Amino acid sequence: MKSRTTIFLAVAFALLAASCGDDSATTTAAPEATTTAAPATTTAAPTTTAAPTTTTAAPTTAAAADPLFPVTVDTDSGPVTIEEQPSQIISLSPTATETLFAIGAGDQVVAVDEYSYYPAEAPVTDLSGFAPNVEAILSYAPDLLIVAGSPDDLQASVESVGVPVLLMGPGATLEDVYTQIETLGAATGNPDGAAHVVADMQARVATALDSFTASDPPLTYYHELDNFYYSVTSQTFIGHIYGLLGLENIADAADPDGYGYPQLTEEFIISANPSFIFLADAQCCGESAETVAARPGWNSMEALASDRVVEVDADIASRWGPRTVDFIEAIAALLSGDGGG
Repeated sequence: MKSRTTIFLAVAFALLAASCGDDSATTTAAPEATTTAAPATTTAAPTTTAAPTTTTAAPTTAAAADPLFPVTVDTDSGPVTIEEQPSQIISLSPTATETLFAIGAGDQVVAVDEYSYYPAEAPVTDLSGFAPNVEAILSYAPDLLIVAGSPDDLQASVESVGVPVLLMGPGATLEDVYTQIETLGAATGNPDGAAHVVADMQARVATALDSFTASDPPLTYYHELDNFYYSVTSQTFIGHIYGLLGLENIADAADPDGYGYPQLTEEFIISANPSFIFLADAQCCGESAETVAARPGWNSMEALASDRVVEVDADIASRWGPRTVDFIEAIAALLSGDGGG
């Protein structure tokens, strides 16, 4: 069973990352090089003597200039300039790791943190995004570091040795997700791959949202983070996603200060009588429809009476990346089966 301390650390880290700045990210392409032709002059050679002809080969360069670099991207901590396409990327953000592989930058990634275990080919190490070790990070000779938060002045320490750092905290909306994907595309030299991922996500989201008719009045839900009854509100990213699907969050009323992750009571949840219960603690804590039904008083709730206790993938539900659309499609399918259009 997950300890209360672990939950506090995870939530605190998410909030720290979220407070680091604006998630809207833009990319600025490097200015194109300009060429100025030298003025041409012509002097007639004497008619009695032919002018000698000489040929001088134009100097060649070892490699053509990369039109995509240098590039400046906007991050949560401000603009960052990347001089050359990175080939030694370290990601200490599971969301960024998923995105890098989705856009075609996987071959450029040399190390990821201990929780970046998706996709399977990600080079997982014991590097930590929660308690980072700068010496261990630099031992991989990175030319780009991507993080979701910067504890212990991680960003300043790494940048002090000339390695650019992209701070990309939790998104608040789907638009933030698209922007972060595009930013990583620009920063790694994979803008086309990023554009393809975004376009595919947008099309799939539109199809999912068109696959059902939202209930009126809205169906309600309780999203359970752990068996201490911590939940999320509509102010969080996953709460935003539920809102797009036309669901109403019972936890909003229990969070007047806008913390985003209130701890509810059994009495509050039973009284709210949600239409759906989404369990993000099935993997960590063994919760299921059966264990929820065994809780005193819970069996009378609409969610249990209607068989709407749903185990969700905690990784997908807690990350703001390409797999968010998988979550949207899964919930849309549930809602369509509930009589949606």
